[in-house]
Amino acid sequence: TVWKDPNCGCCGSWVEHLRRNGFVAVIESKDVQTIKLQRGVPMELASCHTAEVAGYTIEGHVPAGAILRLLSEKPVARGLAVPGMPIGSPGMEGGTPVAYDVILFGPTAPTRFERYLGLQRL
Repeated sequence: TVWKDPNCGCCGSWVEHLRRNGFVAVIESKDVQTIKLQRGVPMELASCHTAEVAGYTIEGHVPAGAILRLLSEKPVARGLAVPGMPIGSPGMEGGTPVAYDVILFGPTAPTRFERYLGLQRL
């Protein structure tokens, strides 16, 4: 399930990325911030949309491949986040892609789960 603002274009593009990979139901909301608080997303990891899959929170433009790895490995964590809106991440295509981290967060300090350039795992 993805919570997103109905006026967010990049959120819609990320949803399409997830749909192509077998995920997604969408709830449009003008108050996504409340969902972030309820799901325990640290402010420093916040982005423009929040999702839930199998009890994990997915924050921001996380690639489907990272979500599939999360579901396969099932680490003790609250979820994954891609802070901000890095160019080249799913939903932020166009321009010159930048390398970005997918962060695992939860009961311990946030740590790098994977690193990407566009949709390519580094």
